[in-house]
This record gives sequence, structure tokens and C-alpha cells, in this order.
Amino acid sequence: RGYLQVSRLVGKGAFVLIRSALYSVQGVCFQTKDGTISEAMCKYICGLPAESVVDVKGTLTVPDKPVEAATQQTVEVQIAEFHCISKASGNLPFQMEDACRPDAVKETSYGAYSAEDDKAKQKEGADGDDAMGRVGQELRLDHRWIDLRTPANQSIMRIESQVGRLFRECLDARGFVEVHTPKLIGGASEGGADVFTLDYFGRPACLAMSPQLHKQMSAACSGFERVYETGPVFRAENSNTRRHLCEFTGFDLEMAIHEHYDEILDLFSDLFISIFDGINERCKNELERVREQHPFEDLKYLRPTLKITYAEGCKLLRDAGVNQDDLEDLSTENEKKLGDIVREKYDTDFFFMDKYPLSVRPFYTMPDPNNDKLSNSYDFFIRGQEILSGAQRVHDPDLLIERAKAWDIPLETIEGYVDSFRNGALPHGGGGIGLERVVMLFLDLPNIRKTAWFPRDPKRLSP
Repeated sequence: RGYLQVSRLVGKGAFVLIRSALYSVQGVCFQTKDGTISEAMCKYICGLPAESVVDVKGTLTVPDKPVEAATQQTVEVQIAEFHCISKASGNLPFQMEDACRPDAVKETSYGAYSAEDDKAKQKEGADGDDAMGRVGQELRLDHRWIDLRTPANQSIMRIESQVGRLFRECLDARGFVEVHTPKLIGGASEGGADVFTLDYFGRPACLAMSPQLHKQMSAACSGFERVYETGPVFRAENSNTRRHLCEFTGFDLEMAIHEHYDEILDLFSDLFISIFDGINERCKNELERVREQHPFEDLKYLRPTLKITYAEGCKLLRDAGVNQDDLEDLSTENEKKLGDIVREKYDTDFFFMDKYPLSVRPFYTMPDPNNDKLSNSYDFFIRGQEILSGAQRVHDPDLLIERAKAWDIPLETIEGYVDSFRNGALPHGGGGIGLERVVMLFLDLPNIRKTAWFPRDPKRLSP
């Protein structure tokens, strides 16, 4: 059973290409003298609309020449029976052959993204000579249920599923407990304004932009010590870029610290290496299907993961002629430049920076005890883009109040959070990972919308 991708009549025979998930195979049938395969049957097969769901029965044979149009090039099906299970509409928004074409050029993976510009390019192509060559991102997303059928997209989503499995396997083996925290909360998760607000039975509430507060309560205040969560994260940021979404899948963890917060950094290093190794070992076929349409170089990573301080990263930028102060936040452009510098100097696409300026981190971040301008916080990067942000957290309620006041956060909105640390709290820390961005950058894709099942950005709320 599969989707009928292509069918054509040739003389007294019918040739079809049947696709299922990552794979496709050619089927052939020719009229027989005894009437087993009739002219009507061949015409029926070739009269079905593309993308109809069909059942095919027959005998596998070896073709005279490899079938270049199919993934299974060394076999074909001599069709004996052919049944239509679900007939597709004859008016597809785009042809699957076009949707599967290899990328003509390598697009950038950072910077602004305009849905309007993409639609304009699509229309320009439809009106010109390129009518059959390009299926724009927005047209794909408007009909995402069809777009997801391409072997590359099937592979991207299966790799993404495997990342979730590897994340859980690694943390389960290290004594973590999976938690499920609320997404309806009474105040901003991290004290910011970029939240989706709603009316909660007459009270103001918002969608959680992070499980931050509750995973801290679970790990540090409730005795679980090591917890993780996978779930939706909501950000009301009007960021129309290639790497931002308004809803994405967050992989978060929090853990107690026994001696030093480097314990968290070591765990994250092991976690990502385990995930990267797992993808390369378990997803070989999927990686090749992606590479056929979206060519990319394998991710380079070290064992253990390269660690530099924020100040060292800033110096690398200045040495390359880039203006970057040690106490200023990195711009997206400078992050990307730093990634290029690190790859050239250390031969790795994956690294992390430690000791960020306190002024650019959330209110609950632990200050550096040796330098009040710095913090015990860190970011991890793939190909020059941030995929994890984390820190040691403040577990002293008085210091939490002091830090919240410094951020002008109304104390009544975090009263329950602060109170949870008044009855004994373990030193702890953790971080949050954006699943779609990890997969996007591992595969070096140009747009995070390619790794989201049904993306939500400032301009898109359907399908």
C-alpha cells in the first residue's frame, strides 16, 4: 500500500511509481492475451489522480536497468492486482515530483524570513519559466499534510522523533524523573512580557513560556533532585526569522548540584553526544533521504564537548576584527561568526560558552561568587546558533527577591515560586533545549519551519 506518485501509459502497458514513507518502487503491468491484465485495467491505473492511496499485489522482479526514479532501484513489481483505497482530488496544490526536487541553492539558516516574499517568489515562478521547479515554503505549509509526505520530510520528522527517544533514554539511565508541569500560569515564566495572555475565569493568566519555575520546584524543593520534561513552549515574540517559532517543543531538565555546577555542564555534554551518536547510528537511511534533497555536511563534535568562557568567545571575535564587549550580549550575527571561528580553530560545530554577563540572564540566575558582573550560566551552540540556554539557579529566597526587584518583576506574581524555596531547597541548575532548532541545525536546514510538524509563527495559525 502506498501513494500513487506517478503513472503513465506506454503502448500496451502501464508504469507507476508507488511511494510509502521513505521509499518508492516502480510497478509495471502489460496487457496479456488471456485477459488477466486488460486494456481497461491499464487505463484505470493511469487514470487515477496522483497521490491516491492504492493497494498493489504482484511479483518482485529484477529490471533490465536500475530504476532511477525509485529509491528501490534494483527491483520492480509486476502488477497482478491494483485497487484504489482512497481517490485523491485531481487538483493538487503542487506536484510531488516538484516537492521532492533537490535544493537548487543553499539558503542561509539565520536572519529574517518573510512569508510575503516567499509567496511573491512562488507567484513569480508560477508565471515564468520556473513554474515546475519550485514549491515555496509557504505553499508547502498551507498544505502541510501533503508536504509531509516527501521522503525528506518523512525523514526529518522520524529523526526528530528519535531525538526525543534518545533524550529520554539518556536521562532515564541517569536517574531522572519525567515531570508534567502546567502550561496555564498566573505570571510570566521568566519575568518577561513576551507571553500569550488569557482570561482565566476572571483572572489574568498566560501560557507558559517555559516550565522553568515548576521544574525547579520539582527538582530542588520536592525531593526529586533530577527531573526532565518534554512539552510545548509558547513565546509571544513577533520574531519573523528563520529560527524562531511562537510555539515549539521544549526539552527541559533540572538537577541538584552536589559540589559544582560543572556537573550540569558535564551531563549536557554527555547528553548531546549521546543524541548525536544515536542519530548517526539509528537514522542512516533517514539521513540519506534528507541529504538527497537538502545536501549538508555531517555535524562535527568533540568528546568531551569544547568549552570556552564568554570572555574567551568575545576575544575570539575581537581578534577576528569584530566589535564585541565582554559584558554585552551577543547578536545573532556575532554568534554565527563565532561559530565559524570555532569551527576553523577547533574543528567542531558544537560547543558551549560559560560565565555569561549577569545583566543578560533571567532573574533566577545565580551570580558568579567571584565576579558580580558575571553569572553561573551557559549556552550551547550548533553551527553558530544557540540551541540551549541554562544556568545554576538561585535557591535562596532572599536573593531571589533581590534579583526579581532588580528586574522590576512584581513580587506578587512569583510569590508561590519564592515561597517554595523557604522550606529547604537544594542547590540546582539546568537548561532548556529547543527540539526543532536542534534538528534544524544538526541537518543544516535553512528554516526551522521545516522541522516543525505544523509551525506557528507570528503570521501562521493554520493548518
